[in-house]
Amino acid sequence: QGLLAESGGGLVQAGGSLNLSCAASGHPFSSLHMGWFRQAPGEERDLVAAISSGGRNIYYADAVKGRFAISRDNTKNTVYLQMRSLDPEDTAVYYCNHVLGSDDGSTGWGVFRQYDYWGQGTQVTVSS
Repeated sequence: QGLLAESGGGLVQAGGSLNLSCAASGHPFSSLHMGWFRQAPGEERDLVAAISSGGRNIYYADAVKGRFAISRDNTKNTVYLQMRSLDPEDTAVYYCNHVLGSDDGSTGWGVFRQYDYWGQGTQVTVSS
């Protein structure tokens, strides 16, 4: 059973920035493609960014492209999400988890049909 611990959320004004972290344990982190998801009230949990196991391949959803930056440190088993130019539409609980992908871009990005576990998430609230 893996463990995921997201942190770094908070309340910020529109146009502000936040840096999220996700510490993972229980699985060989360096072999996992990782993603950041978000879920707003009444909405589905959506993948907003992903990074391949070696960090060579990155995905961003159109809604965050150019504003968010995902990175990882395999020595610390941690994946990061730098968020800038935040908008009230970015308000959500943010989660990380492993995703489908490839380091060389030979396969598309995807999410698993079912996840065994999720972390507690970190709340991001952007005020207008």
